[in-house]
Amino acid sequence: MKPPDARIMGLLARMPFLDRLEAAAISGWSRGAVYRSMGRLVGSGLVGSLPHATELTPLTRRYHLTARGLRLLASAGNKDMDKLLRSHPVSTRWRRVLLDRLDSLGVLYRLATALSNVAHPIGFRWYRAMPLDAAIDLPGGRTVGIFRLGPTSGRTGFAKRVWRLTRIPLPGTVLMLMPDEIRLRYARRLLSLTPVSALLALEREAALGATYHSVWQMPSVRGAIDLGAAIDRLPPGGVLPVERPLSRISFPRDLNKYGLEEDVPDFLLPALLRPAEKRTLDLLSGWPWLNLSDLAGLMGVSRPRASQVVSSLKDFGLVVRTSASGGRLALSDTGLAVLARRDRTSVGIAKNSWSVSPLNEDCPLHWRNVTGRRSRQLLRHVDHTSAVHGFLAALTGQARDLGWETVQLDPPIRASRYFRFPSGMRSIHPDAFGLLRKGNVDWPFFLEMERRAVRPITMVVRLAPYMNYYGTHRPADDHGSAPHVFVVFNEESAATGFLRVAMKEMEQKGVSVPLLVSHVGLVERRGPLGRVWRRPGQWELVAPIPKARISRNKKERTIHETLLCS
Repeated sequence: MKPPDARIMGLLARMPFLDRLEAAAISGWSRGAVYRSMGRLVGSGLVGSLPHATELTPLTRRYHLTARGLRLLASAGNKDMDKLLRSHPVSTRWRRVLLDRLDSLGVLYRLATALSNVAHPIGFRWYRAMPLDAAIDLPGGRTVGIFRLGPTSGRTGFAKRVWRLTRIPLPGTVLMLMPDEIRLRYARRLLSLTPVSALLALEREAALGATYHSVWQMPSVRGAIDLGAAIDRLPPGGVLPVERPLSRISFPRDLNKYGLEEDVPDFLLPALLRPAEKRTLDLLSGWPWLNLSDLAGLMGVSRPRASQVVSSLKDFGLVVRTSASGGRLALSDTGLAVLARRDRTSVGIAKNSWSVSPLNEDCPLHWRNVTGRRSRQLLRHVDHTSAVHGFLAALTGQARDLGWETVQLDPPIRASRYFRFPSGMRSIHPDAFGLLRKGNVDWPFFLEMERRAVRPITMVVRLAPYMNYYGTHRPADDHGSAPHVFVVFNEESAATGFLRVAMKEMEQKGVSVPLLVSHVGLVERRGPLGRVWRRPGQWELVAPIPKARISRNKKERTIHETLLCS
């Protein structure tokens, strides 16, 4: 075996499932040398590969040592096989852990590649059960930890992981990848109160951006810096945590021994699913009981294309579609487990909340016979659930036609906001939160599909949490600017009554809530972004979203906001 091939095998033992470009960057060898070496190793059966793609990482092949390759590596290094399996993440258990996290693995390897462009060589260490996902040893005694928060992670789980970080020895700094801007701002507030030295960035920007793009933020300092500047200023020191080794290890079976048509193990699904299918899983994890038309609208594809994606997911056993729910779609227990393992959250908690399996197999599916408590509640009020889905699907399509990007759509569990009030902790629980973007103009909003507040006293009660929230500085802290609040009633008379009540309450308390009020009939005819909304004290129908009109002079460019006509 040639020396370059031996070095590649050693690299794949330390960092399984690298692709060839990542291997070239981290090893410091030329692409041609790595490509030739990988070709020889694959041809001789010492290395195997898997396809992999996500929305953030293009289609590639990820390489790993085969059983034959592991035996040769152990004999070439005069190591006992048991010692090799214990010192490297190549045992059966480790392989399944990394395959479960294959989507996040691709992002973390991209970050490692960016770090290797700043400081070379680097040492990489995976963690199985620690709050850190990985850690990197840099030249000069510098150390970096990597912490990724998955899209399905909740506030409580994130807070617990941060608390666990404060209880272990830490590297010099921790690079934290956040799924969206709301949770990034929440993480900054939380970390500013802890002794953890951290830099935060959106996962999308960190994965797609280059080494010298300013995407990293410090918890207590405004502004962003690039990864190169951050690492250059990182002083020596810090500790790479040591994880308790597995008590039992076993020699891994070659992945090509598993059938790809039938009985596919769950841990291989991240390699077999395509980006559109993974995006569908994420949508259904946040919005259970979607019908096919609304799913197509949220994805921005045709109904036949959405049906094709759903059919593939049903074949893998990840999605269920039951006639008892009107043909609506939801994740199966297997689908919930795949996302939970990807994001390092509890599979049991996910099933307790979102499982749509029947409590009693002998009884027909009904909201009382649904296992997951949150799925049960959504199915119980399925008309309201369907109205929320239809509104968001229509808004997404109309925004796309007007040149706006739907950056974020959060379901109720992630749309809730908690804030301090003089009398204690308070909260708002909207039906959805969304963020639209056009150029550098952001437009956040909350959604309330209101069906019960038909009397003035009930309207006051429903408005009170928003009055408290907008009476503080938290809307701007949470979102950068105060989100508008869509309130949609069933009847025009209820919408008119709510406008009067809201105007009176805001005048009495001196708090302004950016309300946009309408009713279902008008919204369905003209669309959520048409001239269908009224504001308190203004009875003229208006469109909600500002249009970015850019004016230029010699040295500057300013953005003026004007109302967009339907």
